[in-house]
Amino acid sequence: MANSASAKKRAKQAENNRSRNVGFRSMMRTYIKRVYYAIEAGDKAAAEAAYKAATPVIDRVAGKGLIHANKAARTKSRMNNNIRSMA
Repeated sequence: MANSASAKKRAKQAENNRSRNVGFRSMMRTYIKRVYYAIEAGDKAAAEAAYKAATPVIDRVAGKGLIHANKAARTKSRMNNNIRSMA
């Protein structure tokens, strides 16, 4: 347990940041799942719309440092390739 006032404050800040980061990460995963669900359903228009909605969310999370920039690029690239390969 934190003893000094500054350590108590940092512990509180860490908990607030952690809960905020968990929310951002969960939101990003939800947007990614929407893209893959549309791809599995075979609905190319819905997949493209979901991709356009997911791209700024992924970029925002990467900008905050929650995921690496390369992971964001890789995720977007894989989704885009899957959409392009649809019939």
